[in-house]
Amino acid sequence: MLEKLLSPDTIAVIGASRTPGKVGHEIVANLVNQGFEGSIIPINPTTDEILGLKCYPSLKESGATIDLSVIAVAQPRVADAIRDSLAAGAQAICVITAGFKETGREGAELEKQIAQQVRDGGARLLGPNCLGLLNTHRRMNASFAKEMPPPGGISVISQSGALCTAILDLAIARNMGLSKLISIGNKADLDERDLVEALADDPQTRVIVAYLESIESGKDFVRTAAETARTKPVVVFKSGTSSAGAKAASSHTGSLAGADIAYGAAFKRSGILRAPTFESLFDYATALAMQPLPRGKRVAIITNAGGPGIMAADAVEHSGLAVAALDQTIAGELAKMLPAAASVHNPIDVLGDADAQRYGAAVAAAQQDPGVDAIVVILTPQAMTQCVDTARAISENRGSKPVLVSFMGGKVVLPGREELLELGIPEYPSPERAVAALKAMCDYAEWKETPPRMVARFPVNRRRAERVLHRCLRTGQLQVGEAAAKDVMRAYNFNVPAGRIAATADDAAELAVKIGLPVAMKILSPDIVHKSDLGGVKLNLATPDEVRDAFDLMMLRIGKKMPDARLSGVYLEKMCPRGREVILGMTRDPQFGPMLMFGLGGIFVEIMKDVTFHLAPITAQEALEMLRSTKSYALLEGARGRGRVDIDAIANCLQRLSQLVTDFPQITEMDINPLIVGEVGTDPVVADARITLSDARSE
Repeated sequence: MLEKLLSPDTIAVIGASRTPGKVGHEIVANLVNQGFEGSIIPINPTTDEILGLKCYPSLKESGATIDLSVIAVAQPRVADAIRDSLAAGAQAICVITAGFKETGREGAELEKQIAQQVRDGGARLLGPNCLGLLNTHRRMNASFAKEMPPPGGISVISQSGALCTAILDLAIARNMGLSKLISIGNKADLDERDLVEALADDPQTRVIVAYLESIESGKDFVRTAAETARTKPVVVFKSGTSSAGAKAASSHTGSLAGADIAYGAAFKRSGILRAPTFESLFDYATALAMQPLPRGKRVAIITNAGGPGIMAADAVEHSGLAVAALDQTIAGELAKMLPAAASVHNPIDVLGDADAQRYGAAVAAAQQDPGVDAIVVILTPQAMTQCVDTARAISENRGSKPVLVSFMGGKVVLPGREELLELGIPEYPSPERAVAALKAMCDYAEWKETPPRMVARFPVNRRRAERVLHRCLRTGQLQVGEAAAKDVMRAYNFNVPAGRIAATADDAAELAVKIGLPVAMKILSPDIVHKSDLGGVKLNLATPDEVRDAFDLMMLRIGKKMPDARLSGVYLEKMCPRGREVILGMTRDPQFGPMLMFGLGGIFVEIMKDVTFHLAPITAQEALEMLRSTKSYALLEGARGRGRVDIDAIANCLQRLSQLVTDFPQITEMDINPLIVGEVGTDPVVADARITLSDARSE
């Protein structure tokens, strides 16, 4: 798709310069000095030669047909350079020049114009305001970054040009092979989705790594990333995770959600591995590029020191992996090859004086053990330690299971680290980082094994829900009252208690008898969102007189607290049965669409914020995963002597909510709080519901 950008045969550099230190000079110098295999055409009207290459005053005068144009001229001349590039047949244009969207409104308008100019010419635009790009397999450094790492299987997309140079320096220092490195700059045309899609088809890319500050088209990106992750891993470090994403919200769900939570939910849906730090970005990538995926979570630990072995075991358990139980027969055979003081339990301690042969024997045994899925090897430098030979022994005994290594220390172990990377074995300075990378591999392997997503569609009365919501929008009622919200719930076959609206105390008493005492009473007002805070909820009203008194007192008190609030009466409903209270919700993210929320009610949501989010629509399995991922899930399973609630019924309600908010994009926020859940075989009851609408459809 983007072959002429990523692997061109002919490159023009418009703005080439004879002066070292200038961007136009460094790009030409990089292409020449790194040995680019194709043709280089420098363009500069004031000289006829640069670094031994014939230089032309214009592309037209060169007479060349080009694949890629790299533009490094002043901002006012960029449009002319694009025109000349298109006339010379360029199918890809990289604008290095800054001074566009990042400078303000005028620059943003100019950026739109050049993007449209490139599109009209049938080409694609990288940038502007970018570092350029590299393809190590073609020895192409079309950037102003000085160095180029060795060829490898990791391709990098970065929204920060400065971070590109840091990545290159890191790759060179660690002798880590890269395939492509692409600085996307302002993303006037090509964005992260386009480049992930292109690298998905690139046979020289085994792992895609991305540093992103924003995502332009969230839903398209999720779709593309999910398709890509089925064949190769995508690892992302997302910055900008602070309170900038916070927003005022009327629902619990909206107040608990934020931009970073939306990105986390999107990455989870699409199989993206999210790196929590810059260093973990390449910890994960090197493991995935160099080693086979594990078939399970059982880990063998091999060490020459007890303390680091315990560190690794702790990290394994804390990350949700398992310290493997070794096969007794294989452990017995290994014991014959090790000193009597060595331990063949897991961690396998080969002792501080271990030579390369002992390490090799331990790795071979772990590779043969059917109860082991992955191996972490730890070495601490002792006087007799053979770092380089041990690295070779580990490599010689590698098999079908991934091996990740931590050579702990500095100067003494450095030759061994370099040897490991040369042999294609990922190495980490601490056991914790090795285990974190292994955990990422396990997560990715597990995601790849998930079956294709099948979202169930439930039989519902969509027309009835549509009428209710349309009536609210027509009257400007964006905060949907409880009675109307519960009508919508009934249309989607939620279990909602019988309820009626009463405008007077006598009406309330009469209706309460018809509904069936005892009843709950709740204030009805488009101006009151949190009813309980104002005394707008009364429960267990057992007689008509209690209903009358509660009505009069509620109207009096709320009238004093909020004299301008529009009060349209109360909503009466049959008291719900006792049970466990949970909260289901949705908030609509502008990038990724509806995000569902689940949590236990009470302090678990109010104080502990123990909630989980997932993008809608969800499958039955994803609904269950939402429940299991909360810290308080054990309470639903029946911990502390309580009975087990109907977990499948909660998951069913989440799926119905998912269908509802997917069907109606005008719903921007929604809470079912609480949903009262009983024992297995009972139908959860919607005790309260709240819906917020928007006039503008967001999908």
